[in-house]
Amino acid sequence: MEIFKNMETYDYEQLVFCQDKTSGLKAIIAIHDTTLGPALGGTRMWTYASEAHAIEDALRLARGMTYKNAAAGLNLGGGKTVIIGDPLKDKNEEMFRAFGRFIQGLNGRYITAEDVGTTVADMDLIHEETNYVTGISPAFGSSGNPSPVTAYGVYRGMKAAAMEAFGSDSLEGKRISVQGVGNVAYHLCRHLYEEGAKLIVTDINKAAVERVVEEFGATAVNIDEIYSQEVDIFAPCALGAIINDETIPQIKAKVVAGAANNQLKETRHGDTLHELGIVYAPDYVINAGGVINVADELNGYNRERAMKRVETVYDNIAKVMEISRTQGIPTYLAADRVAEERIARVGKSRSQFLQNGKHILSGR
Repeated sequence: MEIFKNMETYDYEQLVFCQDKTSGLKAIIAIHDTTLGPALGGTRMWTYASEAHAIEDALRLARGMTYKNAAAGLNLGGGKTVIIGDPLKDKNEEMFRAFGRFIQGLNGRYITAEDVGTTVADMDLIHEETNYVTGISPAFGSSGNPSPVTAYGVYRGMKAAAMEAFGSDSLEGKRISVQGVGNVAYHLCRHLYEEGAKLIVTDINKAAVERVVEEFGATAVNIDEIYSQEVDIFAPCALGAIINDETIPQIKAKVVAGAANNQLKETRHGDTLHELGIVYAPDYVINAGGVINVADELNGYNRERAMKRVETVYDNIAKVMEISRTQGIPTYLAADRVAEERIARVGKSRSQFLQNGKHILSGR
């Protein structure tokens, strides 16, 4: 793997390799862009097939966080960490404390949070060594479990997508299929149920399915039947890459809006949705509630303030839809433009400021 070539392709700033022999820590911190501010992105722990796969995942996820944070209007850049190891077997206190010291050594360029394979308890251990961590226990003044807040943002974004597709943002009476009913999707289903939506759900976890069937009157279907349901809205809330050549012909929904990351297997699948007239809410815009919430911790967490900011997911999705409609481009591309243009504006402003400062110092 040609590391610098890969970094240069999407203009990554920094790749940090962290090793601690005593604890078994092997971590990779990828910092993509800090134009808007310090890089914020979670720590993922996974059993990667190879070190090259781990590096590739860290780079991909870091770039995704740049776009997510920029599109959400946060003054934060994008970064991500991957820890190589089995989260069920390899964790220990020394590992996360050692990792916290590596983060501290970056002096604020990177701020972490929990992600796949890590927990609030892990973040608390990192917090023993650095303040550059969010999503720690409420006892430390943090926001706690981000799932309900992420779900609320997805709910707000779904309403904005419904406005684009149906001319009304009311979800009452709408038939909505939800793929995956884990932590985030459970709370999303609660919001949808309370507004009067009719839910069709699936998940490999039967207990999770039974819970939403019992509490929210949902109808359960088999895993492979979820795409072809006669619904108004399809909400992917489980795996990524589920919008692909095989599934698109099955989709009958007018809207695709859910919490899952990386829903499009390839960007061309976003083009296909656009050509078919299916309104797609770009995943990193609609599921930004969690990162908006933990970002508030950097100012001393205030739940009321954070929730008001999460409500703006509606406005962010509406803006993407407007750009898509007026410019005749797919929504995923419109979302990218929102993020890229904001980064470019701030970058230009910062460059101009620095240039003016040099002139002042030189007496010109």
